[in-house]
Amino acid sequence: MLLLGIDIGTQGTKGILINKDGKELASSYHGYEVEQPNPGWAQQWPEVWLDAVKKVIKDIVSANNVNPDDIEGIAISSLYGGAGIPVDNKIEPLAPCLIWMDRRAKEETDWVKTNLDLDNLYQITGNTVDSYYGYTKMLWIKNNWPEIWNNTNLFLPPNAYIIYKLTGEIAVDYSSAGNIGGIFDINKKTWSEEMCNKLGIPVDKQPEKLVGSDEIVGEITEAVAEETGLKPGTPVIAGGVDAAVATLSAGAVFEGNHVAMIGTSMCWGFVTEKTNLSSKLVSMPNVIEAQDKVYSFGGAATAGAIIRWFRDVFGQEELNTEEKLGLDAYKLLEIKTEDIPAGSEGLIVLPYFMGERSPIWDSQARGNILGLSLYHTKGHIFKAFMEGVAYALRHNMEIMVDNDQIELDKELLLVGGITKSDIFPQIIADVTGFPVKIIKNDVEAPLGDAVLAGLGTGVFNSPEVLLDWIEFEETFIPDKDNKEVYDKLFEQYKELYPKLKEEMEILSDI
Repeated sequence: MLLLGIDIGTQGTKGILINKDGKELASSYHGYEVEQPNPGWAQQWPEVWLDAVKKVIKDIVSANNVNPDDIEGIAISSLYGGAGIPVDNKIEPLAPCLIWMDRRAKEETDWVKTNLDLDNLYQITGNTVDSYYGYTKMLWIKNNWPEIWNNTNLFLPPNAYIIYKLTGEIAVDYSSAGNIGGIFDINKKTWSEEMCNKLGIPVDKQPEKLVGSDEIVGEITEAVAEETGLKPGTPVIAGGVDAAVATLSAGAVFEGNHVAMIGTSMCWGFVTEKTNLSSKLVSMPNVIEAQDKVYSFGGAATAGAIIRWFRDVFGQEELNTEEKLGLDAYKLLEIKTEDIPAGSEGLIVLPYFMGERSPIWDSQARGNILGLSLYHTKGHIFKAFMEGVAYALRHNMEIMVDNDQIELDKELLLVGGITKSDIFPQIIADVTGFPVKIIKNDVEAPLGDAVLAGLGTGVFNSPEVLLDWIEFEETFIPDKDNKEVYDKLFEQYKELYPKLKEEMEILSDI
């Protein structure tokens, strides 16, 4: 019995194949880019995702000793696709997908704030208003691409579109529907006709069929089987939003478990049975027990993205060394930070390089590096970038640390690309004050997908099965002296945004 998990990420698609004991037998990854035709815009064409998914599946199925007859099922998670893909009556894309990172819907966000009762919006949907949310992006399409809007039959989240291409069946999982915000009733687990009417977004532009993340949507078609090597009829399970699935992968199945997923963006989230915990958080039905449990998270729009930006813009020396000698450019940059003390000797980075999500919810926020002097080096600035991401994480965690409605575990689970760093996890521990646990051989969302595939096909009876598989690296314990430094700097970090907000808006408008 083998299970296949696929996650469509912002910068690449990864898949793994496991057996019923959780052992990884094969994996594959294919990368791609995000289109950014204008400042604050971020979009992707779904064919890029479909091509990557097919390549990943083919790689895995063609691996040594993999018999496609043994693959019981496949589940697919994906990045938050914002508005989703506008498709016509033939389910062909009419425009690129305006993904989570896209911030163009500022005027639509302002319109919602002026014309809707935001408390009512929050009580129904569990979410508030920002250009991050898919429903404001839908309004942008309506206002700026009227021909596309008029010809749009449905808006499909990334994983739902890919599943359609693999099976010919259309369904949206609850987590993807809930993450759209605005038009989804988080209590009734259905599209909200009341909010759709108030927003001017027809309900019939949303897929009618809503399913749990562990439900079978369809089966692999003959044509897809020929392309990928899968067996025709292989069940395809709905999957969900990658952050929630990655949280499952880390073993967060109980109230109070909390996980920081730091990849291109940062999502710090937890599973709870309580809705409407805070309007500063994003909430959606969980990928497990969607009718009873909620996944709530706070998130930074850019995390790993600004680390990669720094490498690409300022790390040419390190990139050249990587190309010539095979030494990882990130590791080379980290070496430059080893002797730099906590706080980067007076530097603070505001990591708002694509606006910011929670807790400030400001699409016009912009990145800042403050405190520079001629004394500072590349290593200082690089460490300050890592610290800026850690401050953003702590800023989100404060929402629930100060909330007496839920008790968080004393340890923070960390997943994502930064777990490969020798320095970043310790910075996270020192800034937040939480001991940080990292999973050995972290595979992020694809493992959760494989578990969902197992639940959907009956291979597993409970998601708790993965708790027996997870092994952790040595825990990163907060350094008391560093924590004292970061406590003071974090207070400065929080004060900087309101002081610079007006200047950021002016620069954004320019």
